[in-house]
Amino acid sequence: MRLLVFWTIIVSMTFTLSAQAPTQPAMTLTIPGFPDGGHIPVKFSQAAPGVAAGEGTSPAMSWANVPAGTQSFFLNMHDMDLARNKTTDDQAHWVLWNIPAIATGLPEGVPKGSTLPDGSNQISVTGPMYRGPGAGANGPFHHYVFELYALDTKLDVKPSADAFETRANVMKAIQGHILAKAVYGGLFRRPQ
Repeated sequence: MRLLVFWTIIVSMTFTLSAQAPTQPAMTLTIPGFPDGGHIPVKFSQAAPGVAAGEGTSPAMSWANVPAGTQSFFLNMHDMDLARNKTTDDQAHWVLWNIPAIATGLPEGVPKGSTLPDGSNQISVTGPMYRGPGAGANGPFHHYVFELYALDTKLDVKPSADAFETRANVMKAIQGHILAKAVYGGLFRRPQ
């Protein structure tokens, strides 16, 4: 009987404390250039006029409700509809890590370069840059996902020559350090 009373008190206290604990709103990611789940404009793709093969102009984005203790951000943009070499790997369109904790977004047209002026690193299948969506005109729309992670650490990961290896190293390094995640997606296929 005493054990039952004890557990009743513990359960009651747990519910009371959790009901009183303030909840922080979820971290959000916004891309003003297109609605979440909508069509990605050609200007952010490999099909934009004047864009070199495999490149593109990255969209501006912002985030909010960052959790306390955030030390850096990691952005993973990928094409969910592409299976690389018959594996679970999908296309690495933009792997951007060690974005400073004070950042509240990224401007349109992040410049090329392995290490950016703010100390963040980037890579894609094309090289040290954003790779815009490029799904073929004759196939279905592809789903492109931007995943933003708030981390409680700055990552000690150096870019390698291979985007897939680098992304795997970053994904391994973030394990146990994720404070929050926000996701934003869009659809794209090249115009006919």
